[in-house]
Amino acid sequence: MILVAGPYRSGTGDDPAALAANVRAMNASALALFRAGHLPVTGEALALPLLETAGSTVPGDPLFEEIFHPVAERLLARCDAVLRIGGPSAGADRMVAQARAQGAAVYTGLDDVPAAR
Repeated sequence: MILVAGPYRSGTGDDPAALAANVRAMNASALALFRAGHLPVTGEALALPLLETAGSTVPGDPLFEEIFHPVAERLLARCDAVLRIGGPSAGADRMVAQARAQGAAVYTGLDDVPAAR
């Protein structure tokens, strides 16, 4: 199981179209991983529906802070690796640091990910 970590809010000014573009980029990488035989996951796929259900109204509100990164951190604790994509992102960099701390592999490009067994 490989967590795809990339920018979500970074550089977007919280513009909904830019946020959606960042999610699409993570999903595109996840699809490539899936087609290579891996089980890809994104924190956004789990956190965003929870945020909507909890009543979060804007990125960075108290509910966002309660849920968004903690979901990814809990998810990563169960992953074998992280694929870091995209540009600057403190959150994605935090996922890389956590992966290294737990002894999980960190990949910086799809070509770096070994074939699934």
